[in-house]
Amino acid sequence: MRKNRFIVIGAGLVGLSTAYELIRQFPDAHITLVEKELKVGMHQSGHNSGVIHSGIYYKPGSLKAINCIRGRRELIEFCEEQEISYEICGKLIVANSPEEVASLEKIYERGIAHGLKVSLIDAEAARSIEPYVSCQKALRVPEAGIVSYPNVAEKLETLIRAKGGEIKLGFRVTKISFDNKSIKISSPLETIEGSYFVNCAGLYSDRIARLMGVFLPIKIIPFRGEYYRLNEDSLHLCKNLIYPVPDLRFPFLGVHFTRMIDGGVECGPNAVFALSREGYAWRNISIIDTFESLTFRGFQNFIKEHWYTGFKEIKRSLSKAQFAQSLAQLIPTINEGTLIEGGSGVRAQALDVTGKLIDDFLFHSSARGLHVLNSPSPAATSCLALGSEIVRKLTNEIGLATAR
Repeated sequence: MRKNRFIVIGAGLVGLSTAYELIRQFPDAHITLVEKELKVGMHQSGHNSGVIHSGIYYKPGSLKAINCIRGRRELIEFCEEQEISYEICGKLIVANSPEEVASLEKIYERGIAHGLKVSLIDAEAARSIEPYVSCQKALRVPEAGIVSYPNVAEKLETLIRAKGGEIKLGFRVTKISFDNKSIKISSPLETIEGSYFVNCAGLYSDRIARLMGVFLPIKIIPFRGEYYRLNEDSLHLCKNLIYPVPDLRFPFLGVHFTRMIDGGVECGPNAVFALSREGYAWRNISIIDTFESLTFRGFQNFIKEHWYTGFKEIKRSLSKAQFAQSLAQLIPTINEGTLIEGGSGVRAQALDVTGKLIDDFLFHSSARGLHVLNSPSPAATSCLALGSEIVRKLTNEIGLATAR
């Protein structure tokens, strides 16, 4: 008889990886993964640029750095074992001013601290890698790569089901109750009971926490990232991955070029406040979501400090010419004519009450389980390592011994 029943909320890559790791560590337990959509990986996991990140940007010792570097290795092993196409193609981070060169050198130092095989190169060497790039100096990051994360999510779903895990799609959590013996999670159609839970609800993780009476001074603020693509005649302009030097005050990396595993090249994303937690376009508006964001003191403080940066992002969102100008700083031959409409994604970014963007993965323990309250990029790259980290934290919290 199975003694424990674990319930994981949210079937993005982090939730899938957590359920997969629970099955591996507790083979006699009952694992149920619930997801409000009718397919796994429908939000952040299915709307990202498909980059396998190296971990170079993240502070040494941070959860992002530790799990990204470890997760990258585990993701590559997983792709090889499961025959999922991927490529470690490397990327360039390019600097176009003395100030950017100084920042680039700091990023290089982080790369060295992480044990990456990075190298600072001059403009001529950069053009030998990316012939159309413009820069004063560049940082070569050979560990970066590309993969289809929807393929990874689908494979995890298949493995979970094959190992006896249960996945309930179309299960929108509306109520949670618990006592000292169990937890009950309800949708409009059914209620399931478990011993322990993990909240991996991404865009809705803070709301799931509130359903359990957990009120923290943070809120998920949705930021939309919009993409263009290079047209067929312009694909030769980018061979692999080309990034600008990011503003390290923000967890966004600036508009960049990403060759996709299917051979296309995405250009973006920007970062604009979304008017809905699923606001993949300006026309997607939720009065409830927008009101909740605008009345949060943390977001008000954020706007006061960063309104001009936000204004520039909105201008770039509404103007293809502005978007093309930003991209042309990396590849000067880019113009409106080389770009075609692409997709978009929404980043679930936690913001604290002071207006600070939470820059690391964030977990919070509560009765009978664990909340994952900030898991944006590089969560896709880190997903398998994050799954292990989440299960480790959960088992330490509830005092369970694993079978491994």
